Amino acid sequence: MPSDSPSSPLIHWLGGQALTLELPPPATLHLQRGIWRLAEQLQGHADLREIIPGMNNLTLEFHPGTNPAGWPARLRRLWRQVDALAETSREVEIPVRYGGASGPDLETVARRCGLDPADVISRHAASRYTVFFMGFLPGFAYLGGMDPALAMPRRDTPRPCVPAGSVAIGGDQTAVYPAASPGGWHIIGRSDMRLFDPARQPPCPLRPGDRVRFIPMELG
Repeated sequence: MPSDSPSSPLIHWLGGQALTLELPPPATLHLQRGIWRLAEQLQGHADLREIIPGMNNLTLEFHPGTNPAGWPARLRRLWRQVDALAETSREVEIPVRYGGASGPDLETVARRCGLDPADVISRHAASRYTVFFMGFLPGFAYLGGMDPALAMPRRDTPRPCVPAGSVAIGGDQTAVYPAASPGGWHIIGRSDMRLFDPARQPPCPLRPGDRVRFIPMELG
């Protein structure tokens, strides 16, 4: 078990054919690496139809006909034994046009944070982010490590369609929308980098554990 685990994990059944291992908060990068390691170790297990690492949790879906009764105890035992992944050296740069038509919420974010728009850009681009997990949409990476001064509650009213490539802030995380979709995060910029392409291998340039840097381009 990763050494900074605050206590034993909780195990929740999701119906009769899936269960979730959930760690007590707070989520940390070290514990997240433990989740990735455990997911990696379980790949290919005959009982498992799908393995889904989340933020501070891991969900297992079993093949039909499998008897999963012994899995809660097995999962707790495996968690006690798992080692965290070694820190990855992969770093991905994402160019961003901040503000203007590309970032319609930049002024609002700056005002609510008590900063100038240029300070928001500078602080957002200065951080080195970690991909904690992939979800919501194919290629959507939840990035931790944002400057706390930029943390922002989600919009009161989500947008029905956020353009693909939008760089946004939600809570204390940031992300890039890989495709047009509804969204409630605050849009501060846009990137032309494709974060999901089903014709490419791998389809997503980002994976859990990667480091991400945003590179400011000209204002949009």
